[in-house]
Amino acid sequence: MKRRSFIKNTSASAALIGLGGLSLNACGSNAKKHITILHTNDVHSHIDTFPTDHSRYANLGGVAKRATLVDSIRNENPNTLLLDAGDIFQGTPYFNFYGGELEFKLMSMLKYDAATIGNHDFDNGLDGLFAQIPHANFELLSANYDFTNTVMAEHVKPYKVFLLDGIKIGVYGLGIELNGLVTKRLYKETEYLDPFEIAQDTETTLKEAEACDLVICLSHLGYEYKRESKPSDLSLAANTRYTDLIIGGHTHTFLDKPTIVKNKLEREILVNQVGCFGINLGRIDFYFNAAMNGKAEGVSITV
Repeated sequence: MKRRSFIKNTSASAALIGLGGLSLNACGSNAKKHITILHTNDVHSHIDTFPTDHSRYANLGGVAKRATLVDSIRNENPNTLLLDAGDIFQGTPYFNFYGGELEFKLMSMLKYDAATIGNHDFDNGLDGLFAQIPHANFELLSANYDFTNTVMAEHVKPYKVFLLDGIKIGVYGLGIELNGLVTKRLYKETEYLDPFEIAQDTETTLKEAEACDLVICLSHLGYEYKRESKPSDLSLAANTRYTDLIIGGHTHTFLDKPTIVKNKLEREILVNQVGCFGINLGRIDFYFNAAMNGKAEGVSITV
């Protein structure tokens, strides 16, 4: 898949190309609060920048470059969340040698706020994932993986609520069906629950019980499939009511900008994914007025 992006450098001061002010609700002109969502997916243990002679991604990616970019954006707007949509592990010798320890330590140093669990995050088994928990200073979120009878039971939450500048942001996670994709001995007693039903229940809890102003799903379902019955981010968006943004993973889909989808209430919401290997950093900016109505703008930034 050909890589495309809006921004061709690593500077946080690069000009942003927006979505023309996609309205989440009726937004007044006096936007006063600004929330920035940064995100990655399918980094697959890529720690280093690609070499200069790489055929597709020469000089792109790398944790050090991402850290510089993230720090610059946080300096610009302290009200920023950094999220990941899964498949943190597997893809370079760093994972083979260290089993995910380096990945989690570096994500903690970058101050990730939350991540969901992808299928490759089971590649060292539940015990291997559990062994890396001490190195993760961020939340692991999955609402539709039931870890009740496993060692991960106390270490994965269905959702997390963040409070930034008076804005309540609910973030929940969803994972792809493991049967047929991951060997049973690796995920053991983990139960896969229907992602659409769980998403509807969780977003309702976040909107009504938790009174969130913004609801975000970290999805490792995949962007889109030819078989329409297979759960995807686009079909999930059409089946939700309160989710404002779906940050996707699994299919390594490079999007120039977030896709706009109408949900069950005919409200336009965003679906985004930034490819793989840490090449791009997703950025979505939400602007709220005093009535907590908001609009959003999104870009993909080359790292």
